[in-house]
Amino acid sequence: MNTGSDGMGKVAVVVDEADDEQPERPLGSRAPEYIQRRRVLHLSWQVGVFVVGLAVVGAGVAMLVLPGPGWLVIFAGMAIWGTEFVWAQLVLRWTKRKVTEAAQRALDPKVRRRNMILTALGLTIVGVLSAVYLWQYGLTLPWKVGE
Repeated sequence: MNTGSDGMGKVAVVVDEADDEQPERPLGSRAPEYIQRRRVLHLSWQVGVFVVGLAVVGAGVAMLVLPGPGWLVIFAGMAIWGTEFVWAQLVLRWTKRKVTEAAQRALDPKVRRRNMILTALGLTIVGVLSAVYLWQYGLTLPWKVGE
């Protein structure tokens, strides 16, 4: 059996390098170079990006109470802000990390088993309560069908 050591007293060190992970982009503006070189043009670019991002985030917030993919639109607005503002890039990195961690926790076999048991238990309770209600009161429709 190969333990990874080279001999007595020497231990091999394995560096975990994931092939699918991409290096993180540097923080800062992603505006074209000719815009970044001119201060007034860059400032107006930032104002434009902020206004467009604000409109998209505002639409997403409205979609939280109205029909529509509210959170998806909010994150799209954050991505628009992230093209220009470091604070938005940091928020997006934090959000991506938390979503990845939550997905990994959800894929844990123990968590999946617990969630399936809780779902089955909840559906059983709802089924039993529905059966008791129907047995006690019967199925009466609020409208008259036969007349």
